[in-house]
Amino acid sequence: MFETIAARFREQMPAVDFCSLRIARERSQQISTRQGVLQPLHNADDLGGMVVVHHGGGIGYAATGDLTASGLAAALRTAQEWARRSADIAVTNFSAVPMPHPVGSWRTPVHKPWAQSPLEDKIALLQRTSTALKIDERIVDWEASLWWTSAESLYLTSGGGEVHQVQDVLIPHMAVAANDGKDTVTRSLGGRGFARQAGMELLDDVVLDERAGGIAEQALELLVAPDCPEMKGNLLLAPDQMMLQIHESIGHPLELDRILGDERNYAGTSFVTADMFGEYQYGSELLNVTYDPTITNQLASFGWDDDGVAASKQYIIRDGLLERPLGSVVSQHRAGMEGVANSRATSWNRPSIDRMANLNVEAGKSSFAELVAGVKRGVYMQTNVSWSIDDSRNKFQFGCEYGRLIEDGELTSVVRKPNYRGISATFWRNLVGLGDASTMDVLGTPFCGKGEPNQVIRVGHASPVCLFADVEMFGGA
Repeated sequence: MFETIAARFREQMPAVDFCSLRIARERSQQISTRQGVLQPLHNADDLGGMVVVHHGGGIGYAATGDLTASGLAAALRTAQEWARRSADIAVTNFSAVPMPHPVGSWRTPVHKPWAQSPLEDKIALLQRTSTALKIDERIVDWEASLWWTSAESLYLTSGGGEVHQVQDVLIPHMAVAANDGKDTVTRSLGGRGFARQAGMELLDDVVLDERAGGIAEQALELLVAPDCPEMKGNLLLAPDQMMLQIHESIGHPLELDRILGDERNYAGTSFVTADMFGEYQYGSELLNVTYDPTITNQLASFGWDDDGVAASKQYIIRDGLLERPLGSVVSQHRAGMEGVANSRATSWNRPSIDRMANLNVEAGKSSFAELVAGVKRGVYMQTNVSWSIDDSRNKFQFGCEYGRLIEDGELTSVVRKPNYRGISATFWRNLVGLGDASTMDVLGTPFCGKGEPNQVIRVGHASPVCLFADVEMFGGA
């Protein structure tokens, strides 16, 4: 099917400065149980194409679900017309953007394909997990689910580019809510963070039914635990909370289109300015952040971005120093700066924009026990449950599902509703301890939103356990 559509595009390609067609098909299936009851299965299959034209300095887009010869012809005419109309008012000379023309293919390594696992086996796993979650009458709600997606794309350009990619994603999830008649607490499997590109082999690492009892027991612990005390001290963050910390206070502020002002009227700006790159001490010398879509099984891995730029590992922050933004080929041209391969679109009916992919904190040299042992008084927090950050991605307040006090170098009592607040511009400079590879988790979120019209996209974050000093912490809410 893709070959037929590609041939139609090649036959009708207009005489313009640049033209591309991105065909995208996404199939998905969601299976879930709620309170032990199998919910209706959700199946989806979506196919369409996005045409982009650069000509005379302007840019035009046209999305179509009609991939017949006449449908493509109509999309090409529309994109050409918008390029003509925007030529005198565009933010840059799009015809001067050095668009690549790559050739190649990329595919998620899958060892146990989703389709080869019988539906009844998947349902049985979720039912076993559901039974294991309901360990007490105080567990008032519980759920388990599997969400599989296969995204296939073909990217074609007027210069002979042709890239075929397939990404298979699996997101296992479970959560419980516990209530004692006056209060409710929740506990989940990493807040949907255990999301990766993989087949059913992911469930060999994330064994839902075996982990379920521990999730439920922690919810019951939280139900009788005191709120996190108010204090200023050391904060030890687990990878499933570091995921949000990286995402909100490094990822979004460093998106180059946001720095250039494109998101200002919708999602806000950034405290980061273009002149900070190469000069600004973003974090302590322990902080090394890489952008790496080439990692085999992380959630947002790929070989080429949606503008055909080849993916590679790049340091965004090295030894605490800010090096480069998350800017695609178009944003790089506009700003005169080097960026990364991060032009991405949520679907065939959206143009690609600057997005995070796999944005990771590199591991340090301390074991978990060593990090805990170095803390006189502090809190260890796991799994994000709430977040708030200002429109320049600077001042923030985040809440977690589960906390443990650290007293005289030891983990002690459980505390509930642990929260902390800070300022991005100073928080990362207070990074005083970095976990080694044994503390790393490869996680991700399928729900990063940005753009007008809105685009929800998958993002990967890997991190070790991290220790911060002089953090304001409190409980409740």
